[in-house]
Amino acid sequence: MTRKSCALYTTGIVCAHLLTVGIGLLLAQVFPTLMHSRLKKEITLTEGSRVFESWKNPPPPVYMQYYFYNVTNPEEFLAGGRAAVTQMGPYTYREYRPRENVTFVENGTKVSAYSPKTFVFERDMSAGDPEVDLVTIVNIPAVAVMNKVKGSFWTSSMVSIWMKSLGVGLFMTRPVHELLWGFKDPLLTRLRASKPEIHEYFGLMYKKNGSLDNHFVFLTGESDSLDYTKVVAWNGESRLTWWSSNQSNMINGTDGSTFHPLLSRKERLDVFSPDLCRSIYMEYIEDVEVKGIPAYRFAPPREVLASAEENPANAGFCVTTGNCLGTGVLDVSVCRDGAPVIVSFPHFYLGDRKYVQAIDGLSPNQEDHQTYLDINPTTGIPVRASKRAQINILLERISGFPATKYLNRTIFPVMFINESVVIDDASSMKMKKLLLIEKLVSNFPLLIIGLGVIMLLVFIILVFRFHQQKKNTKHNAAYTPVNYKTEDPAESDLTLPLKNGSHIGMSTVDGEKS
Repeated sequence: MTRKSCALYTTGIVCAHLLTVGIGLLLAQVFPTLMHSRLKKEITLTEGSRVFESWKNPPPPVYMQYYFYNVTNPEEFLAGGRAAVTQMGPYTYREYRPRENVTFVENGTKVSAYSPKTFVFERDMSAGDPEVDLVTIVNIPAVAVMNKVKGSFWTSSMVSIWMKSLGVGLFMTRPVHELLWGFKDPLLTRLRASKPEIHEYFGLMYKKNGSLDNHFVFLTGESDSLDYTKVVAWNGESRLTWWSSNQSNMINGTDGSTFHPLLSRKERLDVFSPDLCRSIYMEYIEDVEVKGIPAYRFAPPREVLASAEENPANAGFCVTTGNCLGTGVLDVSVCRDGAPVIVSFPHFYLGDRKYVQAIDGLSPNQEDHQTYLDINPTTGIPVRASKRAQINILLERISGFPATKYLNRTIFPVMFINESVVIDDASSMKMKKLLLIEKLVSNFPLLIIGLGVIMLLVFIILVFRFHQQKKNTKHNAAYTPVNYKTEDPAESDLTLPLKNGSHIGMSTVDGEKS
């Protein structure tokens, strides 16, 4: 066997092996399976894991924006007209949320931690000064007191006279800073004299700056990657007690900051929100990209806050039978000490039009008011998110309070928040590096197949050249017949003329003659 034949056969054998091995690995999904198994082991809440430290101290900056609805015609509304509001804000605060008192429990299958939040004002990202800007909103402490005594006409009448003597009405005007972080309310201060358990300070975020009021127990995901960071207990309870059905009282999903790796578009993501006093779910919307990182966008559908008539699964959230609200709003008074607090999405986005039409100045839209999570499906880490929620107060006529006699039953907006985060550059570089490694390893069989295809092309070229060379060799070997008969020299001399070089004649030289 010649060298050329040996090279030809060797190339063919290598090509066949590369294609066979590559296609076999591709069909068997060996490398993606190995990579995914590695990811599931790395993405767990265990000491030394790739994600544990970033889970304890999230690196991307989180910003909390507060928007207030300033009431421009309170007198007209009290007289039976429709309220008009203007949106003020945002008042932006940097949110720091390291987890504290992190402790592994139950042989490391669960981890216990507090989730405090600390807020620092960001003037450059705000539309005004919270200590200067005045806002007129519903007087929430006054409405709460009115609802506490509304069952007795006599008590209501006495409280109404007392509130009027204090100059307390249905609306109040205060600086944004006080409305957020607290002020000494005159009505609550008077009530505290007879009921010490009542706080004399009121603020929408009162005692929430740095407080340890949210204690969670999470699953580490070590036993099952699908359980990664799922909440199994909150403030010592494995289920809620406010709602009227077992399904409504369930604590489902994570806290929204992390999810299990290898997400699917078909999944429904459960999130437990203490602010909403319940669990909600999100569904896939579309593919997006954030800083070069691929992500799936998930958002809560209309069914999450739909009425019991529209979504029977929500019947358990209607605690007061016969007084259930419509789509897009949720009565959370059961977890707000009886205060008539209603939550919704900003501007009643995804809610019934009647709530929007009851207030002048509202214009819901998806871009500004949708809650969403953009999650990298490989790691399960949100790379961009926006949590938006609105606080409303239910205003209606209450017997014994003359100030309410002309009111139309209205869910009155007070404030909405936008808690947002975008992955920082350092974290995005780390994630892109991880995703690149995962992609290269998972696509290694394609690399082998590619090499096999290249070798196949080389093999085809060698075969072509081999056959071409063989053909040329045969062509050069073609010949004409030759006469091998030996000629007689004598005969040749007689018949053929002499030629130079064929015969040398010797003659006598003159010198020799003499």
